[in-house]
Amino acid sequence: MPSDTARLIGQLDPAATVLLTVECQRGVVGPDGALPELADAARESGALGNVARLVAAAHEAGVQVLHAVAERRPDGRGSSHNARLFKAAERLPVQQLTGSAAVRITDPIPVSGDDLVVRRLHGLSPIAGTDVDALLRNFGCRTLLIAGVSANVAIPNAVFDAVNLGYTAVVPADAIAGVPADYTSAMIRHTLVLVATVTTTDEVLTAWSRPHQDD
Repeated sequence: MPSDTARLIGQLDPAATVLLTVECQRGVVGPDGALPELADAARESGALGNVARLVAAAHEAGVQVLHAVAERRPDGRGSSHNARLFKAAERLPVQQLTGSAAVRITDPIPVSGDDLVVRRLHGLSPIAGTDVDALLRNFGCRTLLIAGVSANVAIPNAVFDAVNLGYTAVVPADAIAGVPADYTSAMIRHTLVLVATVTTTDEVLTAWSRPHQDD
């Protein structure tokens, strides 16, 4: 029976893994974003720095990177209005408007010319109703590595959607954040661990530094 390390190395084969960053955009986790509490949690926990480390390592290892961005048109066309979260977002001082600085990937995350940015105008998931699934299949993806924000909504949505679509979901626990901070650990411990491989940024980087082994 393979060890946990060997299993993780097999799951994270660079040829069959895609890294998905979720809402790591200036208007969400940037210093002047619409959600300062979430931005503070992402930075103070080290999650944002770990996302940057994962992206840089993915570039080195030849792992495809997708950046999932939430945005809306200035006229609101196509945006969702069927939950309190959407209505609250419409009143925020910083709007995630298409083409604005708010929807650019925030520092310190490096963006390569090979990265793809997938934008969504509606819903809660970075996968459902977007191009992500088709892109993953075209890349030959078997494992989706998910990092970013928030542990409250978008991250669990991404994990559930990935699992329902047949991908193996891997979540570096120190590369996701939510509010309050203790909710993130509770979400991981009571929910995500049941459906995803929960690991750390260092363990992912170590797996990519070693020769690939089959499960």
